[in-house]
Parts: sequence; structure tokens; C-alpha cells
Amino acid sequence: MSIPLPHPRRPRWRSLILLTLLLAPLLWPLQQLAERYYSGVLIEQNRQTLDLYVANLLGTLRRYEVLPAILGDLPALRLALQQPQEPTTQDQANRLLDKVRAQTGADVIYLMDPAGKTLAASNWEQANSFVGRNFAFRPYFREAIAGRAGRFFGLGTTSGKRGYFFAAAVQDGAQTLGVLVVKVDLDFTETLWGNTPEQLLVTDANGVVILTSNSAWRFTASRPLDSAERAAIAANRPYPTQAPTPLQLDAQRWLRQDRELQETGWTVSILAPRSLLERPVRTALAAGGGLLLLLLLLLGLLMQRRRHYLERIALDARARQQLEQRVLERTHDLELLNSRLKQEVLEREQAQQELVQAQDELVQASKLSALGTMSASISHELNQPLAAIRSYADNAGVLLDHQRGEDARSNLRLISELTERMASIIAHLRAFARRDHHAPESVALQPAIDDALALLAKRRRAMQVELIRDLPEATLWVQAGETRLRQVLGNLLANALDALSEVAPPRRLWLSTRQDAEYIELQLRDNGPGFSVEALQRAREPFFTTKTSAQGLGLGLAICDTLMRALGGELLLANHPTGGALLCLRLRTAAQGVNSQSSEDFSL
Repeated sequence: MSIPLPHPRRPRWRSLILLTLLLAPLLWPLQQLAERYYSGVLIEQNRQTLDLYVANLLGTLRRYEVLPAILGDLPALRLALQQPQEPTTQDQANRLLDKVRAQTGADVIYLMDPAGKTLAASNWEQANSFVGRNFAFRPYFREAIAGRAGRFFGLGTTSGKRGYFFAAAVQDGAQTLGVLVVKVDLDFTETLWGNTPEQLLVTDANGVVILTSNSAWRFTASRPLDSAERAAIAANRPYPTQAPTPLQLDAQRWLRQDRELQETGWTVSILAPRSLLERPVRTALAAGGGLLLLLLLLLGLLMQRRRHYLERIALDARARQQLEQRVLERTHDLELLNSRLKQEVLEREQAQQELVQAQDELVQASKLSALGTMSASISHELNQPLAAIRSYADNAGVLLDHQRGEDARSNLRLISELTERMASIIAHLRAFARRDHHAPESVALQPAIDDALALLAKRRRAMQVELIRDLPEATLWVQAGETRLRQVLGNLLANALDALSEVAPPRRLWLSTRQDAEYIELQLRDNGPGFSVEALQRAREPFFTTKTSAQGLGLGLAICDTLMRALGGELLLANHPTGGALLCLRLRTAAQGVNSQSSEDFSL
């Protein structure tokens, strides 16, 4: 059965033109957003640049601010003011000022008498030396004589160089001996700006440009000057001209940011040409226009291919009808096949259940068979707790003879705990024969180590074995079983003491840990003879031992390896590069459980 389809209409390009006219005004808000965004970016960049320049300028000035007052206390300079006619004192003062200038980086340092005459200067050997010149007309001299800190920016009448002057009076009690002046060269601050589109502008309190990155703007007036300002300029002569020409700036061409410097009365400005803003805005408009044009082209293409899509839909509908018919024909066959498959699945599930039951019976039979082999190790596992119980019982008798009842009671508590541990070991062997499993739990590692050390403390002291512990104070939690972990630690520590018995003192035993995201590694190292090549290969085999039959059955490491693998860990055997055996227990980390502290002291 076919589906009648409507005849698709051809796309109308006039609709696209109309849509273009409707979308074109969207470029105006795009321009506004772009101008606002890039204006903010440019203002922020200029603010940071202005902050850096202001910090550099103030840092330069503050470096020399206290220098006149400090130098005024130098005896050589005071003597030059007190003995102005003595050539020797004047020569010493000149050389001292020249040396200080070289060390501080100042432009010129000079010393004037109370009348304003320069007696000594750091440029005394130069052709334009200040020595003998009178600068009493300068504001910094008048302020210093009056007891204030003199500050002044101006063009040097002798050197013709711009500079900032710091002046301070040289006092001898209440008497003013003279004035010490430090001139700072500010020409280099303009060179810091570099060749950038942004322009630097520093104006003083009179509104005259004193520092700028544009040499044509230097010593021009950024605003009209009143009569008082013109009179001050004529009296102080800070500029090369007494009538600065006006600075002609088109405010429409520049984005200006100002910063007031309260210390000097200056205004630091940064002027960015608006072309820096117009260029990215034009780029954004071009990108927006291109995106709009691309959108229109894509829309036209979609409209053009609409007919083809409708035709494909019709073909798909017919093909779907044919497919549905074929599916109906195959459904009956699949239902018959499905019923046969279900029957086969039921038969397979029944066979699988029988296989699992047979495997379970086989595993249980293997476990019961292994009990015969494990019975030989019971004496090995219980020998250490029994030896400790006997030791504690003997000690308790001695303590009771000496009427030390509290100490004897402590030994009895330890005996009770050891018997509980023996019962736990036997319960573990009994559980092994049953059809249940002890799920791993969170176990504190340090208390388990302490308990194992306590069992062997008497033997370790008798052998004079030095114990070196490098364990963290924070409790380490591992995935293990309380009894099985202590069983492993006791076996490994006992084997280490057996190995140390073969060497002469000093005997040492190291305990340390390493931790990563998944495992905690406990390292046991001794300075004994280490493993032989054969021992490293066969140490995990049951009944393999390098000891005599009276010393051991060769089951300790085999049992430890089996228990570690059951806990999801690993037992690694190696020889340390400096000698002795190195055993590493890799245990999985676990979440923090109940913090159980050992009642036994491993240091006994």
C-alpha cells in the first residue's frame, strides 16, 4: 500500500532576501556589545599598565626621599659647611658626594650653605659643575631652610636635564649649617614605556606635561594657566619656557585614564588611540556578518534539499511496509525457534547447577584432605603462644613471691589474651573445614605488629637484637583478618630471629612501611645471612627448610604465602643490597575500622 505524498514547492529566494533584511539590524546590538566588551578589556589593560608605571615612578622617588636627611649627618659634609674656606675639607666633601652618587644611582648630589651657594657637588670635576653656583631661588632650597622637606621638579639651569630634587637642612642643634640636595634623573622613566600605540602623560600641579612618551608634548600646558601659576613658573623656572604652549589633543581620538599622585601633586595619564578599539570591533562585526551570511546560505541549502528529503521519506515508508511484511513472515519461524531454545536453556541450566554442586563437593573434599597436612603445622602455629604463656606464668609466680600482685595480674591478663588467640587460631582451622569463609575486614596494622613483637620480646632481648622501627604514628588500616595477620607477622618475625641467630652481634631488625593509593607495604629486613638462590626459588614450598628437623618443619613461609594470597595481598622475598633478607607484605588498604590497641608491649 503506497502513501500519497504532496508535491514539494520550490524554495523562494525572495524569502531569503526578506529574511536577510530582517536579520541585518541585529549587527547593531552586536556592535554595541563588542564596543562595550573590548572597551572594558582595553581599559583594564591600560589600568594595569598605569599601575605598573606609577609603582615604578613612586618607587624611584621614594628610594631617594630620605637620602638628604641621612647624608646630612655625615661628619665630612658637616665639616665642609663649618669650614667653607678650607680646600681640604671641600675636596673630601666633593669626593664623598661623588662616591655616594655612584653607589645610589642619583644624578647629582650637592651641598649648599645657608645663602644658597653650592660648596661641594658630586659633579665637581665636570665642566657644568654646580660648585660655586647659587640656587637660592629654587623652592626646594627655601623649604629646606624653613625646616621642611624640600621637593621640586624642574629643568636644571646648569645641566639642562629634567630631574626631581629632594632637599633637607643640615642642622647642628638649633643652627642650620646648610642644605643637602639630591637630584634624581627622570629621563629614563620615559624610556620604560617603549614603542606602543598608547601614550604616557605626566603633568605637574600646574598642568604642564613634564614626562611623556611623545617628545612633541613635553613642557606643553594641558590646560590654561592662571596668573598665579605663571608667576610661580617665572620665579621657580621649572621649564625651559615661562609660557608653555597649549597641548592640542582631540578627545574623540583617545581613551584617557588618569591617576593622581598625592605625594608629588602630579597626574599620570595613559592615552590609548580609539583605533585599538575600532579594529577588534570591526573584526567582530565582520565575523558576525560572515556568520549571518553562512546561516542564510545553510538555510537556502536546506530549503533546496527539502524536496529530496521528502522523497527519501516516501521511499523509506514503502521500504518499511515491505520490511514489516517480511518481519511478520519471519516472526512465526522465530517463535518456533525460540521455544526450542528455551528448552535447551533449561537443560543447560540444570546441567550447570549439577556442575556447580559437584565442584563445591570437590572443593570441600580438597579442604578436608588439606586438614591432614595442616595438622602437622598446628604445633608450629601454637608453639609460640604456648612458650609465651609458660614465660608469663613463670614470671607471675616470681612476681607473687615478691608480693607484686599488680604485675602478676598483668601477666595473667596477657596469658588470658594468648589463650584467646590460640582459640582463635583453632577456630580458624575449624572454619577452614566448614563451608563458610571469613570475609576480610579492616585491621589496624600497628597493633598487630606490636602483638607479634610482644610474643618474641623475651627471645629478642636474649639475642640482643636491636629493633629499628620506621612506622607512621597514624594508624594504618589494611584488608585482612585479625588472627591471620598476626599469624603471618609472628611467623615472619620468628624466621628473622632464627636467621639472626646464625650471625654474631650486632644483630638488627628493621620495620618500615610504604603506602600508595591501593596497597600498604610492610618491609621486614634483617642483617642476617639472607636467602640462598635455592631458598628464594623454593621458600614457598611446604616442608622446604634450611633448618634442622628440630628447628622447624618448613611450613611457616608456605602458610604465610597462602594466607596473604587469601587476603588479596602478596608476600615478596628478596635479599637487601646491603645484606640480609628483605620480606615485603603487600596488603590492600581498607577503610578505618575500630581502633584496637594491643595490650602487650613489644618493647618488653
